[in-house]
Amino acid sequence: MLDGALTNALTQMAPPATPRSINGAAPGARADAARAAAQEFESVFLNTMLEGMFAGIKTDGPYGGGSAEKTYRSLLITQYAKQISQNGGLGIVDQITRDLIALQEGARQ
Repeated sequence: MLDGALTNALTQMAPPATPRSINGAAPGARADAARAAAQEFESVFLNTMLEGMFAGIKTDGPYGGGSAEKTYRSLLITQYAKQISQNGGLGIVDQITRDLIALQEGARQ
């Protein structure tokens, strides 16, 4: 059985590109799609990392805890990860984009 963080990360990912969608796109569109996929990957990675960090924070108190807090904390962490990624993130987007484009070029040959 998958743990909650992995399940959450997998459900947030975009559907994988098919060879037809990669090969049929214009070169500029391929680069844009690769960059978007790289940013999405960084966001999912950050989400997984932040969930681990927030797991140790207790929510006890007069207004804390419960299943609703788990749900909304998950949504909040997802938004944190997206915002961090959109504002520079960890700096892995450029390298992942280059790697994806290289893989696409290799698939086309």
